[in-house]
Amino acid sequence: MALFVYLVLFLALTRRSSALYCLCKDGVGDQALQKAIDYACGAGADCSPILQNGACYQPNTVKDHCNYAVNSYYQRKGNAQGTCDFAGAATTSANPPATSSGCVYPSSPSNAGTTPSTGSPPGTTPGSPTPVGISPTSTTGLSGNGANLGGINSELLLLSVLTMWLAIRV
Repeated sequence: MALFVYLVLFLALTRRSSALYCLCKDGVGDQALQKAIDYACGAGADCSPILQNGACYQPNTVKDHCNYAVNSYYQRKGNAQGTCDFAGAATTSANPPATSSGCVYPSSPSNAGTTPSTGSPPGTTPGSPTPVGISPTSTTGLSGNGANLGGINSELLLLSVLTMWLAIRV
């Protein structure tokens, strides 16, 4: 039995979490999606790929540009809890959106880049202020369909439970 517990503990500590993407929800209006784009692009996302002639400009839809912008923001913020909500317009997904244009979505903070966007966010003109009034977090502080515990927190919880169980058994 102890071997089983150690095996579970080993697997929990060596488990690799899969990539998460932040994507705009279906059925959300274009105005809410544009607000998410404006916030993400003004707050640190790399939106140069969705500018005209950028690698992810096509298809030129608000939804596709929103997917790229909120995902870039989410990745650059290190997948932190609450950085993929955008007033309910976005949620996390284990799968990137399907693209026919060859656009590649960052899947981790390490490949999201660190250089701020040099272009204006879509829907703005150079020199215009970035629209405000939306933040990446909801009022509940939950992301998407509920709280995201994250890989480290869930591993610590599992480790704590196993440690207590072993202490009781001894």
